[in-house]
Amino acid sequence: MRPFLLLASRDHDVVADDEYRAFCEYGGLEPHELHRVRAEAGPLPEIYLDQYSGVILGGSPYTASDPPADKSPCQLRVEAEICGLLDRIVAEDFPFLGACYGVGLLGLHEGAVVDRRFGEEVGPVRVRLSPAGLVDPLCRGLEASFDAFVGHKEAVRMLPSNAALLAGSATCPVQMFRFRRNVYATQFHPELDFPGLERRVDAYRHSGYFPPDEAESVKDRARMARVHEPQRILRNFVERYSR
Repeated sequence: MRPFLLLASRDHDVVADDEYRAFCEYGGLEPHELHRVRAEAGPLPEIYLDQYSGVILGGSPYTASDPPADKSPCQLRVEAEICGLLDRIVAEDFPFLGACYGVGLLGLHEGAVVDRRFGEEVGPVRVRLSPAGLVDPLCRGLEASFDAFVGHKEAVRMLPSNAALLAGSATCPVQMFRFRRNVYATQFHPELDFPGLERRVDAYRHSGYFPPDEAESVKDRARMARVHEPQRILRNFVERYSR
């Protein structure tokens, strides 16, 4: 089997390593089957898509829809390089799954309106599949509504007409979408379990996702949720596109 590629841009080693662990575990992948590139660490190497089964874009502390003047040189470089890769991915309809940050980058790349109107607090939300989502291969085996972990400052406010809306929530109408046949993004984190959420709360407590003194309350709310359905999306992605 050709490996999958994980593009990461976490600036915190503990969180980056746990994210990689979760994508391997819930995707059913061994470490040699998921090649990781940390885009924030330096320029992207040359990426040959025909060497991979698919590409996964992990979450990030970056906010793609911020004005360029508010972005660091590192963020500007990372986004320019990933968007260059997205040019090829979309043109080839190459298997792609963006998680959280992927919504912003892929959405903007394809003409969606992305802003801070539908940002969500860190914690669980109830996600509901759309009619298109109920029959989409990546949602195979999922319940029609399920809990998922979120935590984001931006979201898609309006999808272009060529996108398929696959899922939404009461607080964020676009939780999952697809372009063409094989290019996907989820606003929720399909890889995130409670231990991973705890690590992210600790790492990003001063990053504006919640008041720092509410970190333990955020963990307590998340601890009560039963989040086990979203991970099926990762397994479905891997099973569908392994080659």
